[in-house]
Amino acid sequence: MDRAKKSAIILGATGLTGKALLNKLLEDQRYDTIKIFSRSPSQMQHPKLEEHIGDLLTLSKFTSSFNADEVYCCIGTTKSKTPDKEMYRAIDYGIPVAAARLCKEHSIPRLLVISALGADAQSAIFYNKIKGEMEEEVLKQGITYTYILQPSIIQGQRDERRLGEWIAKNLFSVIGIFLQGPLRKYRSIQAVTIANAMIWLANNKYAGNRIPSDEIANIAAND
Repeated sequence: MDRAKKSAIILGATGLTGKALLNKLLEDQRYDTIKIFSRSPSQMQHPKLEEHIGDLLTLSKFTSSFNADEVYCCIGTTKSKTPDKEMYRAIDYGIPVAAARLCKEHSIPRLLVISALGADAQSAIFYNKIKGEMEEEVLKQGITYTYILQPSIIQGQRDERRLGEWIAKNLFSVIGIFLQGPLRKYRSIQAVTIANAMIWLANNKYAGNRIPSDEIANIAAND
């Protein structure tokens, strides 16, 4: 008897990593339904794809459609894109936490969230602190398999240009070879590598909840 195929939810499927993840899940024969929740249409057509358009800041309004075997949260903004700290918190803390609560409400057993290297609830740096607080609150929901990925600088072709990120990416590309041992986690990482790791984690068991960038690369190599 054929094994029943799975369904997945992606939050942030129009972003750099979210797009890579969406393309891979649409090609993955283990899945027959991919739901994406976003502010704008993806402009994609695929028989597996189910789009839900709306404001992710009020994610609870999607509750009737929030059913799947696993949820991928690829939501994230930047200081330059969202300079207002309250809005930044609403996005980077509020959306992943709301997703975790909906997973708990609907008994969804697997949740994968992209955070950032340096996330620390006790940090004096606002942006690191927000990520850290988000991680703690997500883990408090007690989803059976919760994996929080903490990538370094994410490489890939974006639709928009971000000067600061462009400089950082090129710098990390040059110095990456010198980052060895404990410093390997600071190497930049490709969006597609993160997507591969997320899918592997969604289909396998892994020890630990918080996964730094170098471990993400190692996991992706299993795919």
